[in-house]
Amino acid sequence: MNTLFLICAGVGGTLIICQFVMALLGIGGDHHGFGGDHGGHDTGHGGGHDTHAENWFLGLLTFKTVSTAVTFFGLGGLTAQYYDLPPASVGLAAVFSGLSAFYLVAMLMKGMTKLKSDGTVNIDAAVGQHGTVYLRVPAFKEGAGKVTLNLQNRTVELEAITFGAELPTGAPITVREVLEGGIVEVVARTDSE
Repeated sequence: MNTLFLICAGVGGTLIICQFVMALLGIGGDHHGFGGDHGGHDTGHGGGHDTHAENWFLGLLTFKTVSTAVTFFGLGGLTAQYYDLPPASVGLAAVFSGLSAFYLVAMLMKGMTKLKSDGTVNIDAAVGQHGTVYLRVPAFKEGAGKVTLNLQNRTVELEAITFGAELPTGAPITVREVLEGGIVEVVARTDSE
């Protein structure tokens, strides 16, 4: 058993170190699990509760989680042997260490995927937002100007038209509608807004 635990700790630890070095060098990118990226959700294709449980587990099964589980299986077994525990307890300690490490890494990786953001500004969210004219907006759709506004916690500059009177530089505006091509229709903002 000692040899098995040493091999598991050595091979798993080597794989973890290789993954870390590859990540530092930018090699590898996103890795999906052995069962694909199911995101922990039932796909709804004719499966019952068992399908959901199977998809949940397969969503956790990745190269990182398996190599971590193998490493900690070996380390847990070696540690239990060091303290001269009975063989059954050594096996339980190894399995418990491996499964605990597997679950912990899986939950950490799943939590980190929720932090992803593509950074794209959703221009449709501009409707109703207040801003300022940056370059004058000609009257009655005779041309386009530019406006700036705070959208999704960043200042954005958008091409703008108005159906009303000309809006000079610095005039306060409200976005009324987002048109085709990302152009916004704006109106002069009144003091009551």
